[in-house]
Amino acid sequence: MARGDRLVSSSGLLTFGWRDLLEIALVAYMLYRLLLLISGTRAVQMLAGIVVLVLAYSVAWLLKLTTVTWVLGLAFTYGAFAAVVIFQPELRAALANLGQRRLGFLLKRDERQADAAGVLADAAFRLARLGVGAIIAVEKDVSLGTFVQSGTPLVMQVQADLLTAMFARTSPLHDGAVIVRGDRVVAAGCILPLTSAPMDRAYGTRHRAALGLSEETDAVVIVVSEEREEVSIAVDGHLRRMGSERELRTYLVAREQSGRV
Repeated sequence: MARGDRLVSSSGLLTFGWRDLLEIALVAYMLYRLLLLISGTRAVQMLAGIVVLVLAYSVAWLLKLTTVTWVLGLAFTYGAFAAVVIFQPELRAALANLGQRRLGFLLKRDERQADAAGVLADAAFRLARLGVGAIIAVEKDVSLGTFVQSGTPLVMQVQADLLTAMFARTSPLHDGAVIVRGDRVVAAGCILPLTSAPMDRAYGTRHRAALGLSEETDAVVIVVSEEREEVSIAVDGHLRRMGSERELRTYLVAREQSGRV
């Protein structure tokens, strides 16, 4: 049966089939994922600007302002190429989610994730008390395999003593980031991308790297400031200070259980 025949009955009234419901659900889900992807990023403000331009074009067309419509038409024609450059981080993150997303929701989460969260929180605040800077990236759905290759591959259980030793100033692995996958340390001394977003001058390279990775992936990045002796996390392009070891552990566990906090 053709789509037109399916939507219009013999009485001339529109009918609603299961295929229409499926299409609406799929489109709604895609829009939902798109909004999740760009929420909290500069893409939101840019999309608002595009909406304003579309409204301006519509008004100019209705009022037959030919010069205005011609200029806006050129902007829309060549704007697509500019959008690819402007939205490069968001597009890269979308492709990473699409191509590298693992079926983690099919795997049963056990107590090891909660134990790992406690160990990471313990290690982070222990390093802060010692005045030792550190950056620990906790992998989520988007693989950090590319960044693992930039450092020294490791396969070992997450331990607070181990992490503290890794970031000691005398350790050959103290520069760069440690990457954690599940309850395992998979690499150390890794190089992370720096954010291009403006930041307070009080923050250094570690915080810029933590934000940069959180902009491109869904990782939770723990960063320890050696100057201020404080612990923060970078998630979805935002920094959030952790006031206590318990707060950090609770956040990590909640993030693991819900997938997004």
